[in-house]
Amino acid sequence: MNFRIVSALLTVLLLWSIQISTVEAVNLEQGKQIFNAICSSCHARGGNVIMGNKTLQKHVLEKYSMASTDAIVQQVTYGKNAMPAFEGRLSSEQIESVAAYVLEQAEQGWRKKR
Repeated sequence: MNFRIVSALLTVLLLWSIQISTVEAVNLEQGKQIFNAICSSCHARGGNVIMGNKTLQKHVLEKYSMASTDAIVQQVTYGKNAMPAFEGRLSSEQIESVAAYVLEQAEQGWRKKR
């Protein structure tokens, strides 16, 4: 009896983790597509053509307290300084996927193929 319960729990956990991985992959792919279509005109390869010192490189995001999904979501949603707000133009799911993509790329030094 205990073996069956443990086996069932492990199966549920495994299926749950696979589902989470699939959702993250979908969000990253969506984030990549949105970033390339909208954001890359100013932020190609993690740069910043408007304010050259505020790139999307990991150390810069950390310096300006932007190295989290929440911080990037806020910036993209409401804008700041020269960055326009995307609230109303992108859904919250789309904005979150862009934030996840930016963080993933920052972690990899923006070297991964986009």
